[in-house]
Amino acid sequence: MNMIDRIKGILLQPKQEWQTISGETATVADLYKNYILPLAAIGPAASVIGMSVVGVRIPFAGAYRMSIAQAVSYAVVRYILTLVSVYILALIIDALATTFSGEKNLSQALKVSAYSATAAWVAGIFAIIPQLSVLGILGLYSLYLLYVGLPILMKSPQEKSIGYTVAVVVAAIVIFIVVGVVTRSVIPYSMTGPMPEMK
Repeated sequence: MNMIDRIKGILLQPKQEWQTISGETATVADLYKNYILPLAAIGPAASVIGMSVVGVRIPFAGAYRMSIAQAVSYAVVRYILTLVSVYILALIIDALATTFSGEKNLSQALKVSAYSATAAWVAGIFAIIPQLSVLGILGLYSLYLLYVGLPILMKSPQEKSIGYTVAVVVAAIVIFIVVGVVTRSVIPYSMTGPMPEMK
């Protein structure tokens, strides 16, 4: 299945799409090459444009932007850490499977980690216009995708899917915080002076 069809399927018909995904065989390399690498790049690429070209308007203070070099460096570090995070989350999903009466299967866990992040990655496009970045909240739909996908791919009973989802979400939040801290420590986040006003 091509990437566009998979995105549409997982976002619009998640229950049916997870059933399809469950029966597919995919290597780690295939998942990264055909899905994770391009989708995880949306947010960082959009943020480079948004923070260095468009800039951020701050009420009563004017408009500010990051230098292109700093924005690109920031985006690259964030992108690499996101790619690593997807795999770490898959390891956690797999490790927790038996706790919630599921079956350990790292391949299936990586599918859950990757495909459930679809909504969050697609919502990253809003970073292209920083004033619209609040719409990134639409990425929370990924939580529902995770909730639907876990019992199907990891074979856990439906009655344990809420607990399993909560445990995975807590792990994902910790990973997200660590990624943010590491990114900001490697590439300090600062804005350049005011942009000239458009006439």
